[in-house]
Amino acid sequence: MATIPRSCVKVRGISSLRNFCRVSSVLGVRHQSTEVNENRTGLSFALTEEQCHIRDTARKFAREEIIPVAADLDRTGERPVDIYQKLWKLGMLNPRIPEKHGGPGLGNVDSIVIAEELSYGCTAIATSWGGTNLAQSALMLSGNDAQKRKYLGRLVDEPFLCSYAVTEPEAGSDVAGIQTRAVKKGDEYVINGHKMWITNTGFANWYFLLARTSPDPKAKAGGAFTGFIVDADTPGIQPGKKESFMGLRCCDTRSVSFEDVVVPKENVLIGEGAGFKIGMGVFDGARPAVAASCVGLAQRALDESTKYALDRKTMGVPIAQHQAVAFMLADMAIGIETARLVTQRSALQADQGESNTYYASIAKAYASDVANKAATDAVQIFGGCGYSNEYPVEKLMRDAKISQIYEGTSQIQRIIISGELIRRFKSGGH
Repeated sequence: MATIPRSCVKVRGISSLRNFCRVSSVLGVRHQSTEVNENRTGLSFALTEEQCHIRDTARKFAREEIIPVAADLDRTGERPVDIYQKLWKLGMLNPRIPEKHGGPGLGNVDSIVIAEELSYGCTAIATSWGGTNLAQSALMLSGNDAQKRKYLGRLVDEPFLCSYAVTEPEAGSDVAGIQTRAVKKGDEYVINGHKMWITNTGFANWYFLLARTSPDPKAKAGGAFTGFIVDADTPGIQPGKKESFMGLRCCDTRSVSFEDVVVPKENVLIGEGAGFKIGMGVFDGARPAVAASCVGLAQRALDESTKYALDRKTMGVPIAQHQAVAFMLADMAIGIETARLVTQRSALQADQGESNTYYASIAKAYASDVANKAATDAVQIFGGCGYSNEYPVEKLMRDAKISQIYEGTSQIQRIIISGELIRRFKSGGH
């Protein structure tokens, strides 16, 4: 990768991605698209010039740094420390940290552009990237200046990752079922409980943690929970063993126990009882990134399938010329292009300060289905080779399945969508 000029480096040690994009031509990053939004009005389906540079930078990184090692990482399950360090140096590890706190200060649309390209290279790496951005979102959404300076500042100064600790054995999609408790004692809270399926737990620098603070077991979710920032080295925190998954094998995901973990009141986000609102707000912001990750995986499936279908011959012609295969490729393209558009819309709404609950859930539900179908069809096009781990598409198929489960299952998304649909209809909207 190209070396970033010293003039583009922040005082705190992180690359300014905005500045990096402005000088990308000097660094040899080729602009790959003429579809640039140049002061258009009304509808536009094009990225800005800056966003095109961000995309091209992330695309170059995925192809040169991630794809060559993805298969080995999948086999070993090893955490790609060097990949995260390189992303940090480029300013792409924490793209949405505000400039006032030393970060690139990019928006949601910029971030999903990065998510798609990283996922094209390896969804497991993109999931770790997304996990740390998920935890950051809680802090950026609800933290005060002192909390942001302290905990976002760490991520700017060093290539640390963080974790979003919400899911529990009895509380996955049902966030209101959380049982981890935080009891206030003087100026501190004592936390006890167990979280599971937590991304980056094995090497997180800090956690966003959601815990029950209301003593009333029947209290409504809107006031029963509190959000905390918890240092990962606090006594009483015990990460479990790394999970062995069907896919996402180099993504460090574990359970984590909290036993008499003491957290100062200064680490409460907003105030006691605001945790559920924070968590739901984070999910609305995170789902476009998950959808973009699905688009990236599906695009990789289409590209690999097209290349193979043009090389592989049966009956004297490339199999791409057989209608059965050609139509499968066409269906992949249809799904990818439509998933990308609704994903971009959901991210744009967030950037414009609008509620994106409806479109974020549509994007997440639809794109995850597209990714799974594209990966399955890719294996079918490859035939027997597709079932072999010597070819890339079997990994895509294994990695794709989780997208219909995490960040709210596809069924939960449909509950949200139908609820929003009915609410809009009753209010006379569309």
